[in-house]
Amino acid sequence: MKAPILKTLFSSAEVAPPADVEAAALRSDRFRLEREGDWRRLDAIVTRMEKGRLRGLSDDDVLALPALYRTAASSLAVARETSLDTATLDYLDALVQRAWFQVYGPRQGFIAWLRQFLGGGLSRAVRAIWLDICVALAVMVAGTIVGWLLVTRDSEWFYALVPSGFSDTRVPGASREVLLESLQVEKDAQGLSAFAAYLFSNNAGVAILAFALGFAFGIPSLMLLMHNMALLGAMLWLYHDAGLTLEFSAWLSVHGTTELFAILLAGAAGLHIGRSMAFPGDRSILAAAAESGRRGAQVVVGVVFMLIAAAVLEAFPRQLLGTEGRLLIGVTMLLFWLAYFFAYGRERATGTGHGDAA
Repeated sequence: MKAPILKTLFSSAEVAPPADVEAAALRSDRFRLEREGDWRRLDAIVTRMEKGRLRGLSDDDVLALPALYRTAASSLAVARETSLDTATLDYLDALVQRAWFQVYGPRQGFIAWLRQFLGGGLSRAVRAIWLDICVALAVMVAGTIVGWLLVTRDSEWFYALVPSGFSDTRVPGASREVLLESLQVEKDAQGLSAFAAYLFSNNAGVAILAFALGFAFGIPSLMLLMHNMALLGAMLWLYHDAGLTLEFSAWLSVHGTTELFAILLAGAAGLHIGRSMAFPGDRSILAAAAESGRRGAQVVVGVVFMLIAAAVLEAFPRQLLGTEGRLLIGVTMLLFWLAYFFAYGRERATGTGHGDAA
């Protein structure tokens, strides 16, 4: 704001008796003259930042910005308490709001953040925890095998591993026809089974818990992954025993390749936090937990998107397509997630010099 305009703003006063006008003007002029230099400098810095001309700012101006903002905010508080003229109050109020946004406001809008996050930020965060993903994957595979072997030795283990909401008519001894009927194509989307809804609810809860329990050095996260996959192993055994391995795998793959991938990433994110706390290196435990927590939180935001996609796939394509269509969607989604997380965004990371360091 130019000096003549600023002077005009501060010289205005409300209509009042002559003596009051003179006293108010004197008080306002003294207050303004003592601080006007800082206000003008802050105004000039904020104006440059609003226009995106950051390169024109000196180091002194950048370092002085927070102090100038606090000075202007303090001046505004004093101006309100002493009832200075309206023009001064309006100017300071607008200046403080503009400066606050530059000092504390978000550096980019939601759309820009989302574009940057999905355009490489998420995939880089996932690649940064690759070791934890490998450990979590090994545990999930082991859990599936354990569940299969347990019910193979004694079918009573099935009832211990599989909750009643999962089993209904899908129990050891059920006929092939009954099990096949549970995988049949529905005539419309309203035929979504209770088992499908319960499966999504369970997996979403497992993903959240797997991440949240990571603070206990990752051990509860791994135990949760193993138990959840033991359930899957028991279900696989049930359908395999009836000769329906392909049909069940296709039925599960539509949403399972997305949902199980999401659980894997959530468990790995929780393990990443626990491993950083157990082996902080040269950092303090709190510093290690904070750093890994920020990276893990990025991964979990991606997990939320994946679970939403899995819910859509579970509610419609899985219920309306046959075995071939289900397998096609399941394999396609698996290849998509693998390409997105482990190939997409690498050039951008290399170009910016950040890489994929853990």
